Amino acid sequence: MLKTKNPTVIAFSKFFSNFFNPMTSLVLYLVYFSAAQMSTQEALQKFLPIILIMILPITVWIFWNVKRGNYSNMDVSNRNQRKSLYSFIAAAIAVYLVYEYFRFQRIDLVVAFLMVLLLLMQLSNYFIKSSMHTAFNVYVAALFFAQNIKLGVIWCAIAVLVGITRIILKRHTVKEVISGAVIALSVSFIYLYANIMISN
Repeated sequence: MLKTKNPTVIAFSKFFSNFFNPMTSLVLYLVYFSAAQMSTQEALQKFLPIILIMILPITVWIFWNVKRGNYSNMDVSNRNQRKSLYSFIAAAIAVYLVYEYFRFQRIDLVVAFLMVLLLLMQLSNYFIKSSMHTAFNVYVAALFFAQNIKLGVIWCAIAVLVGITRIILKRHTVKEVISGAVIALSVSFIYLYANIMISN
């Protein structure tokens, strides 16, 4: 376990960990992808449903449960509390995937693999509280990597720093951060392979 009482390190860790939370990291990727690949209208048609069906409901769910005392904090650090969080996120993702399929007769590969990642994280939660912050940022690094190798490498570094901050803040042990990273790396490699196969 990384131990420090340096207030500057702790303050930076809090800021970095909070800023690069799973939702923010995913939104930053979506903003980059839409700016690089789509017109404003296409981006709104594509990503507004993601925000309204997935991101906004999940954020409200976490906030509401923290306010009611069902979750200890916005990170949902408690392993038992995560069970209901994982179920809610899975439901939101499933609704979006169904919406996307019936509207466009296609499956959103990015969100489909996000569902796979979430289900594996949910499964691992029965054995170890794997770091969701680390896992999501590793997956986002793969998403960036598929679009721009340099940005993918930069986001890998961000994922590593996020993992370190989770340990410094005592939200996770080293083992839990590594577990989240390994799960996400496995999903990410399969996503990148599928992305290459579809592109060819």
